[in-house]
Amino acid sequence: MIVPILAGMAGAIAAPVVGGLAYRKVRQRRVAKALTIGTPNGIVEEHFVWIGGIDQWIQIRGEDRDNPVLLVVHGGPGWPNAIFTPTLRSWEKHFTVVQWDQRGVSKTLGRNGKAGSGELSFDRTVSDAIEVTEYLRNHLRKDKVILLAESMGTLAGVPLVKRRPDLFYAYVGTDQCVDMARNEALSYQMTLERVRAAGNTKAVAALEKIGADPSRWDVRAWNVKMGWTFKTDPVTPSLDRKLLLPLTLSSPTYTLRDIYQLGVGFAFAKAQLFDQFMAYDARQLGTRFEVPFFLFQGETDVVTLTTLAEEYFAEVETPTKGLALIKDAGHFAAFTQPEQFLTELLTRVRPLASAPSP
Repeated sequence: MIVPILAGMAGAIAAPVVGGLAYRKVRQRRVAKALTIGTPNGIVEEHFVWIGGIDQWIQIRGEDRDNPVLLVVHGGPGWPNAIFTPTLRSWEKHFTVVQWDQRGVSKTLGRNGKAGSGELSFDRTVSDAIEVTEYLRNHLRKDKVILLAESMGTLAGVPLVKRRPDLFYAYVGTDQCVDMARNEALSYQMTLERVRAAGNTKAVAALEKIGADPSRWDVRAWNVKMGWTFKTDPVTPSLDRKLLLPLTLSSPTYTLRDIYQLGVGFAFAKAQLFDQFMAYDARQLGTRFEVPFFLFQGETDVVTLTTLAEEYFAEVETPTKGLALIKDAGHFAAFTQPEQFLTELLTRVRPLASAPSP
């Protein structure tokens, strides 16, 4: 889950328009050079795939196509994770990393438009993800893939591995959503306590205006709460602007038009999915899994609360499961502490997919 940054993004785009486009190009070239994969068996692909009756964009990167495939299901809702490609560059030595712009999001939205995007729902995302996974199995000649579901991507990731466990070596959840009503109520109180302690009267007034009952919020009210939560995150304050904006604007993958569509898709997906994610409770899907289940959570996540994720993990029943709390990390633990996260993936998850596919 991320705070709305459309206004900040608009300002950031406006600056290059009046004099910074050249600098942006320099930054893009530097990033592109750092992302170069020149290994003999490497793979670098960016293209659209016919998924769920529309074109959907995917990125496939890795230094050895014989490595296990790691499919990333992004959150937001409506915020693609391909912008984090530079952050995850070290992962590509050990995994073939797949990023996917979901229905109604970013490049996929740019290709289809709102009217051509069809239904936006988490159930639809699950169906699309099954098709994406089947495509990857055939295209990369793999029996199964590893699923990494992040933030609101976990709302699709959990039902996905329950519906089709045969497709996956393991489920890895991070920024795990559990009981959204309880999460938002607790997160609201924690945020209010932080801004009161800081003497931030503007934030106190804004939060008190929307009230403490998430069931009475609309998207606008939720945006207010999320905005102050991110700004006052005790581990990584204002991470949305300090990390997301620089990565987005320097990405060689995203044109300015793509960035515009990214912002449009973020707002579009939130509006379409708000009622669904606010009503979500993972326990309603059951806590028994047929695939190995891993939770790698930021130690102090104040957005998708670590305490709730740990409670849920304790209830999960599966032959193999593992928990890791990522040090010095809150939300976006995979992207703020990628080496710690990679260590957990290599130690706990990759061995499950080490056997070569026929």
